[in-house]
Amino acid sequence: MASGAERLNSLKGFAQKNPHLIKGFGTPMAVMAILAMVVLPIPPMMLDILFSFSITLSLVVMLVAVYTQRPLDFAAFPTVLLIATVLRLSLNVASTRIVLLEGHNGPGAAGSVIEAFGSVVIGGNYTVGLVVFAILVIINFVVITKGAGRISEVTARFTLDAMPGKQMAIDADLNAGLINQEEAKLRRSDVTREADFYGSMDGASKFVKGDAIAGILILLINIVGGFLIGMIQHGLTFGEAIEVYTLLTIGDGLVAQIPSLLLSVATAIIITRENDTKDMGDAVVFQLIDNPRVLVISSAILFALGVIPGMPHLAFLSMSAILAGAAYFKIKKGESQEGELVEQEKQEQQQQQTQKELSWDDVRHVDTLGLEVGYRLIPLVDKSQGGELLSRIKGVRKKQSQEFGFLVPSVHIRDNLDLGPNSYRITMMGVTMGEAEIRHDWELAINPGQVFGELEGEKTKDPAFGLDAVWIRPEQREHAQTLGYTVVDSATVVATHLSQIVTNQASQLLGHEEAQELLDRLGRSHPKLTEGLIPDMLSLGNFVKVLQNLLDEGIAIRDLRTIVQTLVEYAPRSQDPDVLTAAVRIALRRLIVQDISEGAPELPVVTLAPELEQMLHQSLQAAGNEGNQQGAGIEPGLAERLQTSLRDVHQQQEMNGEPSVLLTSGLLRSTMARFARHATDGMRVLSYQEIPDDKQIRIVSSIGGNQAVGQNS
Repeated sequence: MASGAERLNSLKGFAQKNPHLIKGFGTPMAVMAILAMVVLPIPPMMLDILFSFSITLSLVVMLVAVYTQRPLDFAAFPTVLLIATVLRLSLNVASTRIVLLEGHNGPGAAGSVIEAFGSVVIGGNYTVGLVVFAILVIINFVVITKGAGRISEVTARFTLDAMPGKQMAIDADLNAGLINQEEAKLRRSDVTREADFYGSMDGASKFVKGDAIAGILILLINIVGGFLIGMIQHGLTFGEAIEVYTLLTIGDGLVAQIPSLLLSVATAIIITRENDTKDMGDAVVFQLIDNPRVLVISSAILFALGVIPGMPHLAFLSMSAILAGAAYFKIKKGESQEGELVEQEKQEQQQQQTQKELSWDDVRHVDTLGLEVGYRLIPLVDKSQGGELLSRIKGVRKKQSQEFGFLVPSVHIRDNLDLGPNSYRITMMGVTMGEAEIRHDWELAINPGQVFGELEGEKTKDPAFGLDAVWIRPEQREHAQTLGYTVVDSATVVATHLSQIVTNQASQLLGHEEAQELLDRLGRSHPKLTEGLIPDMLSLGNFVKVLQNLLDEGIAIRDLRTIVQTLVEYAPRSQDPDVLTAAVRIALRRLIVQDISEGAPELPVVTLAPELEQMLHQSLQAAGNEGNQQGAGIEPGLAERLQTSLRDVHQQQEMNGEPSVLLTSGLLRSTMARFARHATDGMRVLSYQEIPDDKQIRIVSSIGGNQAVGQNS
């Protein structure tokens, strides 16, 4: 047979060859040893060693909690707390066994540690011991454990609720280029570890609470059990049994409660720590004495208490002097730091003066048309990720440039982290004209007015026209179309919204440069027509104003030859842009009516009753004689009723599927156009002179008089 030395050497060799098999045995063996104490008897000497180890472990854990700079740096705390609690409860069971079995032999039967706590700490008086034990339990259970448990619960809840926002912030920093992939990975790991830690702490605080309750129950059980065993089995008198077993039980309880109190304090310290890399002592001291006014006021109050007759003068006056000294040094330190800051600012100002002076290159101008997107919408504008928005916007610009008659400016697209991740914003001359929130990987099902069912999805409004809509998954597209919905992708939603804004604000996009470019192009094909117009007959500003007036009323300026020819004819008579606009409108009457009627043989129109039209003529003439602006002489009540009537007629025409046109005199046309623009969305106002001679009109209603439907003229 092999000797003991040979077997030991073989075990050492096996451990050296297989370190991975031996390395992980420490913690499981320790846990098994702790649980073994519950069922196996332990000699008093070993019990003393284990009690000392329990107190030492609790003290070390509390000091680590104090000096840990960040809660996550002590992420193993919930596990350590569980092991320490199980160790202490196992020692309670082992000590209870010894106290009940050997307690009749005297105070030293359960070991030196329990004897010392039962005699030296409480002076051998079990009444004092009961009071001290009760106070420790109240402090531990009612104050520290209860508060730490509540903070753990709330912190865990808030940490879990904040996880999506923290993850989005990390994604935003990564997309903005502020951090790289490795740092983003580390941050995500920290967020996950933080949630796991505070979730574990929520459960670990329950260990401490249960430990405090167990201490009370064990004390009561030991006293009653010892009393019965001492009197019945060992023949002790009532007084002897009470004295011996109560002292041993209280000593045992104090040995357990002191480590429990230390761990409760450590739990409270960890859970109340700010999740920042700071030393707790430095942070507490700095925040307590950071404001010298607090120290001065506290010193004054203590001084006032100290000079009151009958008060302990030495204690209050000495504390007052200490606080006054701390305030003095704090003020002096603040003055020196302020002086250093002033000197530093002077140096920075001198450095800035030596730097390069500002130039016009440092001035940032606003974009004529801009589109800002949140970081989750970047795939829409990134061609490498299959984004189609750029091509859609290019198509919108081309179509509208052909319709309006001038080149629509390019759209400057940029990402904006201040926006929501799924939001976009359309700007014109730096002013926000529209913004909305979309789902870039979903599709928008728009309700055109009549559908045959409901869709599952996120209900919203179409950004361009305000129609009811639902965001749906792409696989729901065919089902939505069968129900009557109009389904478009997110790129089309943005492009349509941009198109609508550009259409409504087209006049703002036409400036002096665009107008001059139009004249230059016309001059190359019709040099005699444009010769001498600008600036001899008409200023460039008035020419731009005429074009903007036309665009404001939805009239394209494609037929620039007719527009310039009319201005050449009427500019010598008047320089008023409104008068010139009216003349141009009459010259473009065929194009205007064609755009409205879309080639229909007759044009349905709404007129004003003769009495109402005469009243409006008189009001405008009176206002013109007094020098007021056109339209200012209409009585407010009449103006409100007129807008209401225009709105009702417009809605009726839309329901009938016919164009909404108000026909009035040339004097009232511009005024009524402003009324219609405020009251409706799309009603066109024409004067009698703007109807071509060969165009049939049909009067569908008369505002301010009897209905006259179906009359031809």
